[in-house]
Amino acid sequence: MKFTSYQKTVIAILAFLQFTVVLDFMILSPLGALLMDELEITPSQFGLVVSVYAFSAGAAGLLAAGFADKFDRKKLLLFFYSGFVIGTFLCGIAPGYRSLLAARIVTGLFGGVIGSISFAIIADLFPLEVRGRVMGFVMSAFAASQVLGIPIGLYLSNGLGWHAPFLMIAGFSAAVGVVIAWRLQPIDGHLKAPSNRNALRHLLATLAKPRYQLGFSSTMLLAVGGFMLMPFGSAFTVHNLGIPLEKLPMIYMVTGVAAMFTGPIVGRVSDSVGKYATFLGGSILGVALILYYTQLGATPLAVVIGVNVVLFVGINARMVSSQALTSAVPQPQDRGAYMAISSSLQQVSGGVAAFVAGLIVTQHGDGPLMNYPVLGYVVSGASVITVVLMYRIHVMVRGGAKALPDTPSPDTPSPERTA
Repeated sequence: MKFTSYQKTVIAILAFLQFTVVLDFMILSPLGALLMDELEITPSQFGLVVSVYAFSAGAAGLLAAGFADKFDRKKLLLFFYSGFVIGTFLCGIAPGYRSLLAARIVTGLFGGVIGSISFAIIADLFPLEVRGRVMGFVMSAFAASQVLGIPIGLYLSNGLGWHAPFLMIAGFSAAVGVVIAWRLQPIDGHLKAPSNRNALRHLLATLAKPRYQLGFSSTMLLAVGGFMLMPFGSAFTVHNLGIPLEKLPMIYMVTGVAAMFTGPIVGRVSDSVGKYATFLGGSILGVALILYYTQLGATPLAVVIGVNVVLFVGINARMVSSQALTSAVPQPQDRGAYMAISSSLQQVSGGVAAFVAGLIVTQHGDGPLMNYPVLGYVVSGASVITVVLMYRIHVMVRGGAKALPDTPSPDTPSPERTA
């Protein structure tokens, strides 16, 4: 399938959108060492800075789920993105720890819903057989945020203080918002299906479907890895691996460049070889690297970069293939609610994971982080369970789970079966 010029425009818009939202979350990881020093906070307090975003995002997702399929997705996207820009700006002018916590709550209330709206738009506009390619491009925003955003953010924070990266993100996001309002067409095809449910009934009905519950469970476990390891990544690199703070931008940049190239490739592979096969391969690679990486002590810079590059290949394979596969689970009239609930549960479980990680990891003065290998074991265990759950989703999407009460009959066409 060849994409039209408008479809290419939508992919580019969503990629830039994801870039800003992902960067806003990921910038906390490389700023972790700096924030803990300047604000004089403990690892558990820093873990709370990360987790409050997730908790507020989770609450917002549940509140928005009932309304997600009742409005034009473009208008819904612009509303939440505007709030995200304001929240990020508040982070950039926060005078201290408490105000930063409050600003992260505001940012999470709006930013946590944006990803679900974006994925609903992808599922609305692109058939399942090419969603791997689309997800690969859009989710390359994770890599782009490392190549461009995080190094620039680190340089700005080193020269102008930790507020500067947030102000940079807010300014760039405002420009992206203007482009969305200008170029994105109304997305209201889902409104053609008549629905008499009010918002609460729509939310409860979506939560009650067994096929959706399976997708929710896998999504929650997928969040454990990123939220447990990522917040303390920079502190572990500096204090345990012995890499100087000024070398962090190089690590993120090289890793990000590699991930930018592998993201679209992984997307094509997932469409041709199979989404579950790609997810399984990425999971095996990821678990092996995580168990190795979290056990390291003082390590040469080249080895650290190499391990990070390969690890992100596995992460890309898991993220792209899982998002493409689970996008086939909901019916069009439930897609917005399903994505919002899924994002909400992901954020809440991720917030719990970040908070628990802050309790597990300890640090005495400027010494190394203690108990970091424990995080590796927990993340690896969650990955193994997710592999099992994703296999069940794979079977269900291909029509092999007809025993589920809400699964369409063999005579009823569905996007999953026809794809």
